Amino acid sequence: MPRRVDAPHKIRVAATEGTDYLRRVVRGAGNERDALLLGAKTVVAAMTAWILARYLLPPAVSTFAPFTALVALQATVYRSVRDCLQYVVAMAAGAALAATLAAVAGVHGWTFGLLTLIALCVGRIRRFGQQGIQVAIVGFFAFSSGQGQIHYIGHLVASVGIGALCGLAAHLVLAPARHTDHRQQAVTALYTTMGQRLTDLADTLEADDPARDHLRQWRRDWRRLTAECERIRHTIEAEIENGRMNPRRTTASAGGALPRAWEAIAVAERSMDHLRSMTRTLDYGLDSGELAHLPATFRPRFGAVLRATARVMAEIGPASPTDGNLTDKKIDEASAELERVQQHERVTAGASSATHAVQGTLVTDAGRLLADLRSSRQDIATS
Repeated sequence: MPRRVDAPHKIRVAATEGTDYLRRVVRGAGNERDALLLGAKTVVAAMTAWILARYLLPPAVSTFAPFTALVALQATVYRSVRDCLQYVVAMAAGAALAATLAAVAGVHGWTFGLLTLIALCVGRIRRFGQQGIQVAIVGFFAFSSGQGQIHYIGHLVASVGIGALCGLAAHLVLAPARHTDHRQQAVTALYTTMGQRLTDLADTLEADDPARDHLRQWRRDWRRLTAECERIRHTIEAEIENGRMNPRRTTASAGGALPRAWEAIAVAERSMDHLRSMTRTLDYGLDSGELAHLPATFRPRFGAVLRATARVMAEIGPASPTDGNLTDKKIDEASAELERVQQHERVTAGASSATHAVQGTLVTDAGRLLADLRSSRQDIATS
């Protein structure tokens, strides 16, 4: 009975998810539309390859055509060409091995075992990549169904060729979309969020009654943003690969935009470590009460350091190439603010070691953050 009651609900949930998926596909370019188009191209290419192979070749080898079309249609043109070449070479190795053993030793149980052993060893060669197992699979077909005969192997090669041409032709007719702008926008949004969090930290530090709940929420946010950094880095790497051999035209600046975005994400990941440490220190200072024992002018001056660093983030984040001189100027301003803190904001002699630790950790993390931004500025500006 419970299953019958749940079934309509599951159907409604599935229908809602399907509707949302289609809405995202229609709304604009993205992963959903890319996946849908790749699926459609795969269906058409596999069907075309199968029809041609059935019309031109014996039925015993026609299945290899649509299978090869599947191999030849990956998410990017570069990966499609790479996997297709690896598969064709693996197929040739397996077919040649089967023909050689059949001609020299005949078709027997022990020769099939020998074929399996040699094919598995050959398939482990790194240049075959993920297609190494195809050496054994194609060898089995050529040895068992074709008895190692040259005419069967010739038909097999022709079937594979038809599949490869159909798969690659589908990419040429409708190449994968380019998402350079989307990747840049994701980096910009990440840096905007990091800058806002720095400003929020400054506000919290300067407040008479800092909001402890906000700090704890931000600690969770830093973990989420760290995961977001990793996700964006993977999408940038995928887009860099998508640009290789892709016949779609793109803007002249796209060649340097993605490496620059990758460098910016690497800087963000390192910066996140210092920002998490500062947030954790402030949280500890609030819980222990040590924040209230800091010098009266430390908190507003250190808040100025955080705001100046947020302005540096605003210079690094935009998609357009960074003006190195302007970025250096912003970093110099933040460093000058930090130097004033280090020179004038001394903890009183009677303060506890915990108070010293809170102030020292905040200053050290800010210094390391600015040092990382300065050392990475040139890489981002020239990428």
